[in-house]
Amino acid sequence: MDPLPLEGITVVAVEQAVAAPFATRQLADLGARVIKIERIDGGDFARGYDTAARGLASHFVWCNRGKESVALDLKDPRGLDAVRRLIADADVFVQNLAHGAASRLGLDAATLCAAHPRLVAVDISGYGATGPYAGKRAYDMLVQCEAGLVSVTGTPEQPVKAGIPAADIAAAMYAFSGVLAALVRRGTTGRGGPVEVSMLEALAEWLGHPLHHTIHGGTPPERTGLAHAVIAPYDAYPTADGGRVLLSVQNDREWRRLAEQVLGLPELGMEPVFATNAARVANRARTDELVGTALKALDADEALARLEAAGIACARLRDLYELAGHPQLAARERWREVGSPVGPLRALLPPITLPGGDEARMGDVPALGQHTEALLRAVGMTDAEIAALRRDGVAA
Repeated sequence: MDPLPLEGITVVAVEQAVAAPFATRQLADLGARVIKIERIDGGDFARGYDTAARGLASHFVWCNRGKESVALDLKDPRGLDAVRRLIADADVFVQNLAHGAASRLGLDAATLCAAHPRLVAVDISGYGATGPYAGKRAYDMLVQCEAGLVSVTGTPEQPVKAGIPAADIAAAMYAFSGVLAALVRRGTTGRGGPVEVSMLEALAEWLGHPLHHTIHGGTPPERTGLAHAVIAPYDAYPTADGGRVLLSVQNDREWRRLAEQVLGLPELGMEPVFATNAARVANRARTDELVGTALKALDADEALARLEAAGIACARLRDLYELAGHPQLAARERWREVGSPVGPLRALLPPITLPGGDEARMGDVPALGQHTEALLRAVGMTDAEIAALRRDGVAA
């Protein structure tokens, strides 16, 4: 079996919330050792978001498995010195502190890479280090608004934010891939270097389709709920058992099969007001009424079976309980258990699968400061020095 690709890589992270922790969790899943630096007064504030995961915060459980937690006060020179000692032996450093905080501590990417040429150092921010928004608070929902995601999500009457922290996740994914790219470059040149990622720029990239549609086509896409702005039928339709089935007709051949095999109205396949996608979009209400009437007479299983038999792309509109029991995830054995301070918790294998290699390392969710003493001792501190840090409230 091949080892995990990041085996032997050490990551130190001064991180909080979602963007940086989700990026470094993926590094941990691929074999990296991730040392998470937390505040002594409660740690990463995501620990306190909720208590839904058997008393732990669901965000924290999701983003922080497989890490070692060190609790230090970075405002005390001794705490900061301990972090610098850890960084000296690291391959990667990641931080997403508030604007200016890392620079004041000397933990910004430029400063660290100047001192440690092989280090890959990542600065994750809301809006970037420069520009008029550099110092602006950047919570996920705020960035979703600034990036225009909310303007294209929802119904014609009501814009809504995404149901997941899309700006945080976008930044995390670019930080993750940026680290991998920088490590590949280091393997060639011997030098690491800074990596910069902003939530706004990451999410703006994800808005590429509606953005290009607007700036080159002249009009922004309409908000259409679960419908598609330029394809019909493409929506979720109620079924007789209270479910909802989403279907997508991608071309006129599929429309003719839908009309004949599902709607039972083969003549609609060639009728001018329905025969082309442009015509169906222009007559969306009538198109949706015909499809909705046919599916309302069937339960969800029967509707899906008929659509599949006709070669029409379709899906069941599932809630999160149904996702947790999804037959495809079960068949592919994607569920595992990870340890935590409250016992084992279910978690999904990460979506990067490396056949022929070791399975992703899904380590425990750490308690705050669980690894402080061991790691301080590893960087050369004596028992007396560690005891003094604990006594003075610098370490926990």
